[in-house]
Amino acid sequence: MPNAPLPHTPNIRDLVVISDGTGITAEKFAHSLLTQFDIRTKTHRLPFIDTVDKAHEAVQRINDLASRAEEQPLIFTTLVNQELGEIVKARARGFHIDLFNTFIEPLENELNLKSNHSSNKLYHNADSDRYRERIEAINYTLMHDDGQTNHNLMQADVILVGVSRCGKTPTSLYLAMQHGIKAANYPLIPDDFERNCLPSGLDGFHKKMFGLSIDPQRLSEIRNERRAGSKYAAIENCRYEVNEAEKLMRRHQVSWLSTTHKSIEEIATTILQELQLEDKF
Repeated sequence: MPNAPLPHTPNIRDLVVISDGTGITAEKFAHSLLTQFDIRTKTHRLPFIDTVDKAHEAVQRINDLASRAEEQPLIFTTLVNQELGEIVKARARGFHIDLFNTFIEPLENELNLKSNHSSNKLYHNADSDRYRERIEAINYTLMHDDGQTNHNLMQADVILVGVSRCGKTPTSLYLAMQHGIKAANYPLIPDDFERNCLPSGLDGFHKKMFGLSIDPQRLSEIRNERRAGSKYAAIENCRYEVNEAEKLMRRHQVSWLSTTHKSIEEIATTILQELQLEDKF
C-alpha cells in the first residue's frame, strides 16, 4: 500500500472509502447517498485494508488529509474484521459510517442467522459460474464493438445502434461488466442513411436492437476532442448524422433514447427495462 499522502482539494469535501476488498461497492453506495446533498466531494479509495499494519497506515493517511482540510473527511468503511474497524474508528479523524455494522445486525435479527464475517467474499469466487459469465459477456462485447463482426449475433442480448461517439461502446461495456449482458453495437453511417437501411447483417435481429442518439452540439464537442477541426466533428455534419439516424430508427421502429443528459447507469437501466432483459447477476 503506497504511503503517499492523500491529495486534498480545497473547497471540496473529502470522501474516504476503506475496504478489505476493492472498495468499489462501498464507493458506489457512498456516492448514492451523497448525491442527495448539494456538496462536491473528492473520493479517496483505500482498498485491501486487511491487516493491522495497513489499518494504521490508512489512519495516518486520513489524519494527514484531515489536517489539511477545512472540514473533517467523510469516512465510509466496509471492514469485516472488527479489530481493523475499531482501529479506524478510534484513531482516524473524520465522520465515520460503518456500512457493514449498519446493516449486518438488523439482517442477522431478521434472518435469524449469524453473519459468517467472510472478508471480500464477493470477489473470491473467481472460478464461479457468475464470474465466467461476466468474462464471457465482456469478451463477446469487445469482439462485437463498433460493428467488427456479425458472427454469433444470435447470442447477443442487445444490439445498440447510433452515430459514432454517442455512447454505444461505454454503454455496451457497462452492460457486460455490471449485468452480464452480451452487447453488440453498430455505428449508423452516411452509407446507411443513403440506403435508408440499418447496417447490413442486422436483418432478423430487430427485437434485440436499441438505439442511442445525442444532441448535435454535444456530439460535435466530443468529436472535436478526437479530430479537431475535421468534417467529422463539424456541427453541420453532426446535425445531419443525428437527424438522419433518428429518422432511420423511427422508420424501422427501433426504440431509442438521447444520451446527452443521462449517465451510463441510467442508459443501461432503460435498455434493460425496454427490452425486458434480466440482470444475469
